[in-house]
Amino acid sequence: MSKFSIKDIESVTGIKSHTLRVWEQRYAIIRPKRTKTNIRYYDDEDLRLILNISTLNSSGVKISGIAKMTPAQIETAVLEVSEKNREYPNQVKLLVSSMLLLNEVGFNHILTTTILQQGLENTMIHVIFPFMHEVGVLWQIGSIQPAHEHFITNLIKQKLYVAIDGQVLNQDSGKEKFLLFLREGEPHELGLLFANYMLRSRGHQVIYLGQSLPHSELKEVFAFHTPRYVVTSLTSAITLKELNLFVTELSISWPKASILLFGKQIENVELKTPKNVQLMQDMSHFTTFINQLPE
Repeated sequence: MSKFSIKDIESVTGIKSHTLRVWEQRYAIIRPKRTKTNIRYYDDEDLRLILNISTLNSSGVKISGIAKMTPAQIETAVLEVSEKNREYPNQVKLLVSSMLLLNEVGFNHILTTTILQQGLENTMIHVIFPFMHEVGVLWQIGSIQPAHEHFITNLIKQKLYVAIDGQVLNQDSGKEKFLLFLREGEPHELGLLFANYMLRSRGHQVIYLGQSLPHSELKEVFAFHTPRYVVTSLTSAITLKELNLFVTELSISWPKASILLFGKQIENVELKTPKNVQLMQDMSHFTTFINQLPE
């Protein structure tokens, strides 16, 4: 059972400390615990309840009304909201709540409903990637374990595998050829899988090499296929020096290819890149780029 300070709760949920105290004092809807030294803290169940309350409240349900509901009624109302409400922040909160309980049925229900309503690309860009950011925050403050991340990442991957498998490639389409890989020691595959789906859905040819690929093997594949674009994602921690060396190595290895980089380690970084290297600040930027490729 994790312990959260009121600042932790504010950071994760976006609900101001003052608002939380009003909910506690005026409506008694939340009952924080106290340490032996009388310091307020919250546990996993409190966080999940606050996320659910926030979801209902932002959907138009008054706090006074929520305060009269039983926990079971709140859960039911949240599920109804997930089916009707298309507000992206609410979907993120619902996914966080399901993750904390390792609730596969609930997580899949919310994810599938959102995909049906918004489409896979919008769901990934506006719900899943913001959700993964929240997962990172929760991990930083020590409220989730690796098991939580593995649990939800595998569920999301399953959706992407099915979507990728449904793309039929026309080898004579005349579209571009992309080589997708993750550098050696990089295990985080979610963004690259999504890029794989987006490219295939637009008819491009993709050579997908996946996780943690040694550079020597990458050279052999490139020499055989000669792709126009090389795409990789950088999520795991990397120093600026290592990043510069990696980018330089890619640029020198394939001077005639366009190299596209995205991921957490690329966002808001000041990096002088060679002419054949482009930094994608986020997946929306990458989507815009591939949509502008000539037919």
